[in-house]
Amino acid sequence: MKRRFIPISLLFLCMSLPGRGQEPGAYVPETDTLVVKKISAWQDLKLGLMMTWGPYSQWGVVESWSLCGEDEPWCRRKGEDYETYRKNYENLKSTFNPVRFDPARWAKAARQAGIRYVVAMAKHHDGFCMFDTKTTDYRITDRGTPFSSSPKADVLKEILSAFRREGLWTGIYFSKPDWHSEYYWWRYFPTPDRNVNYDIGKHPDRWRKFVDYTHAQIGELMTGYGHIDILWLDGGWVQPLTHDEVMKYVTAPDYTFMHVQSQDIDMPGLVREARTHQPGLIVVDRAVPGKYQDYLTPENVVPREALPYPWESCITSTGSWSFTFNDTYKSGRELVGMLVDIVSKGGNLLLNIGPGPDGTWADEAYGRLQEMGDWLTVNGAAIYGSRAVAPYGEGKLRFTEGKDGSVYAIYVADSSETRPPAEIRLGALRPAPGATVTMLGVKSPLRWRTEGDGAVVEIPGTVRANPPCRYAWTISMAPAAK
Repeated sequence: MKRRFIPISLLFLCMSLPGRGQEPGAYVPETDTLVVKKISAWQDLKLGLMMTWGPYSQWGVVESWSLCGEDEPWCRRKGEDYETYRKNYENLKSTFNPVRFDPARWAKAARQAGIRYVVAMAKHHDGFCMFDTKTTDYRITDRGTPFSSSPKADVLKEILSAFRREGLWTGIYFSKPDWHSEYYWWRYFPTPDRNVNYDIGKHPDRWRKFVDYTHAQIGELMTGYGHIDILWLDGGWVQPLTHDEVMKYVTAPDYTFMHVQSQDIDMPGLVREARTHQPGLIVVDRAVPGKYQDYLTPENVVPREALPYPWESCITSTGSWSFTFNDTYKSGRELVGMLVDIVSKGGNLLLNIGPGPDGTWADEAYGRLQEMGDWLTVNGAAIYGSRAVAPYGEGKLRFTEGKDGSVYAIYVADSSETRPPAEIRLGALRPAPGATVTMLGVKSPLRWRTEGDGAVVEIPGTVRANPPCRYAWTISMAPAAK
């Protein structure tokens, strides 16, 4: 998804535009001991998978946003008549039939790729539910959807179960706004932008029904879908705002939203109830400063510096979030380099794949995951369970630190390099005297010498001729002197 953001901070909103700007210092650490423990364990996982998927995949269009009346590139649609377009879009439900849906294959490929958690889509902004909700018939299990006759019709449950069987953590993506709900986009009024399209102050009963609707759906997800580790809430504009904050929005030069207002869905009550059913649940209320954003989520970008709080870059594997015809995948080299860069700065990578309308991934998706898995099989010690260590990187090098004090220097090759250089220079880090220095995937230790404040590690010709992996090579130093 390509969409605008407020350039106030490093935060970019995946699957949505921002609710309000947030500076890094606005992060509020969690105090629930179970959640604190789980966040720390989540930081060890490093690599997750998201899948943006719904009936819109049949058209190969951007998810949900073509329903939005904002004059932005990601909201463009074919045809001049909005009402006809909306009717046809919502009618995609009647032809959505992903008969080749095979979540077991996805889960196996993800595990082999080194992915450690999944964030599966329950509902995007268009309101179509990829789970068996009782709150609406706008769902994949409704009789009006062809796939409802499949034993795998509850797509969300099938995905979560398959990934859980492979030993991965499970998370749920859920959009707080719901553009299909009459309690959010009341058809009595036009829908000029992404926000609720009526005055909540004048119609509090209608808004109360929307809050109840949202809580009911979250309740279903927290009680009927097994153990859940992460509740990943999108649509940051649905949040409580003060009058001054509303006016700041309305008068901002880069915003043209007509219906910005406080949209309070009682997050304290929602999270309290969710954690009653799922103790220790990580909640990610994206782009809403406060205690319900357990980690932050820069979108489609790697921050320039290490960030001082738990964070995850959510990034597409192609040029878009949802399936598009003949899309181009990022190369294995690019994905490995991106993972290394993110982890060296203390973050996780949440990589998105958009399944097609028949329920399959493109062959390129499997190929890219295999390349990542091959690299992580050799270099996983420098990634999983690691933490950022200053100076984080220099030149082509990125640094991480293991829990045992080992320091790893990962040399990220450029596109012209198919083997490691004869020497790798460390300008700011130096092994301890007498330390053993190795390259991950190579049994024999490497020779090294001091140089200034750093060191030079020599790479033998035999290793250069037959490197243990492609794209990036890891020098291991344990113990490390800083």
